[in-house]
Amino acid sequence: MKLKALITSTLLLLFLALMFVAQTGNSSAAAARSLSFTNTPLLRPDGNSEPAISIAGNGQMALSGLSWLTFGTNYWTGAFGSTPTYQGVMDATLQKQGKRVLGGGDADIDLGSTGALHASTLIFLVNPQFNAYQLGVSAITCPNGASPGFTSSNCTSQIIDTTGADRQWVTSDAAHVYISYHDSGNSTLIHLQRSDDDGYTWQKVASPVVGQGGATGDATFNNDQGPIVADPLTHNVYDIYAAGEAGIQKAKSANFNNIYVSRSTDMGKTWTATLVYHAPLFTALNNIFPSLAVDPKNGKLYATWSDAHAVYFSTSSNQGSTWSAAVKVSASPATTAIFPWVAAYNGTVDVVYYGTTAASDDDSSAVWNTYLAQTTNDGANFAQSVVSNRPNHFGVICVEGTGCAQGTRNLLDLFEVAINPQNGKAAVIYTDDTISKTSTGDPLPQVVLALQK
Repeated sequence: MKLKALITSTLLLLFLALMFVAQTGNSSAAAARSLSFTNTPLLRPDGNSEPAISIAGNGQMALSGLSWLTFGTNYWTGAFGSTPTYQGVMDATLQKQGKRVLGGGDADIDLGSTGALHASTLIFLVNPQFNAYQLGVSAITCPNGASPGFTSSNCTSQIIDTTGADRQWVTSDAAHVYISYHDSGNSTLIHLQRSDDDGYTWQKVASPVVGQGGATGDATFNNDQGPIVADPLTHNVYDIYAAGEAGIQKAKSANFNNIYVSRSTDMGKTWTATLVYHAPLFTALNNIFPSLAVDPKNGKLYATWSDAHAVYFSTSSNQGSTWSAAVKVSASPATTAIFPWVAAYNGTVDVVYYGTTAASDDDSSAVWNTYLAQTTNDGANFAQSVVSNRPNHFGVICVEGTGCAQGTRNLLDLFEVAINPQNGKAAVIYTDDTISKTSTGDPLPQVVLALQK
């Protein structure tokens, strides 16, 4: 009888455990892990926010930040493990006749396998009277990238579009370089340009959104675009975006409740969009941008996004044709987590985000830190670590862009993580608005480089 009771009790416990897993199976977040980081503020008198980072195969880093007090995109280079060297303003030499060109609206950078640095920045083309402007996209190519002895005088800078473009991203596959951006003035559709000579000349190719049936209708005037990603293994190109539902949300809400990844197998000529995740109507999955990474060693894809409460994750092992069920990444004390970004290399996937114990990003008492969650089994388990060595923001973090109240958008809209191919360690570049102040006493945001020890 005792043995039978023991077996019955064991089976009952096993059943309850399985039921618990079934009910909470959309969460793979774990408790804090012992990953540790060195944190180095890259202090500038003009301040910086919304940083980007890329790491080449030789461990050389390229980093950028948007100047807080002046118009321009600041740029640093250095070897992983070192304090990067400031190289100046990367979009300072851009010119257009009859306009004054100001940089630093947005920026993204890519260190290609050819050794070249590819960058794209959002620019403001201002009229001579300085009372009107339009947005444009730049393409910057530097042949020696972030290698020792780098000099920005070798860079070629040009303006590739001036039709009201917005939020651009850059990626590369050998000498093929891609820049995607929004048409902010007409349809918010995603435009794409490709260079076949390492970023020196450009041609327009097809949009990742157009020609996708209902997905096109959902996304027209109705999407937020994340990064474009090129896979050096398959040579596919992928673009991730959040979109609403046409006829229901459009013109009523910018809470986009679907995550799509669009794939091109012919260098951007044609695209196929696949739904990664669907949430109930009016659920905002654009907090701010969804993010996407490809593991260059095996071609697996990893998507991540935030619903303003938690960060979620999905993976594809068949070039984006199908996607795994979404799992929750963030965990306590990151009760609220936003601004996700993802990097992948050789089976290691790192997801970063800003997190707080507060129940909402609108909580004026929120204390924010920077977190990294790592998985080595495609999201079956995540281990969460604190990246920042001190809180990097206090109070509200607004995700409404230029509609945000003063002081709530000091971190702007994103930050990034990259993995060093030489040792598999993470480099995170994030914004901290608690370090310094302006001459008037307002917070002066600075970017901080955190390197995994």
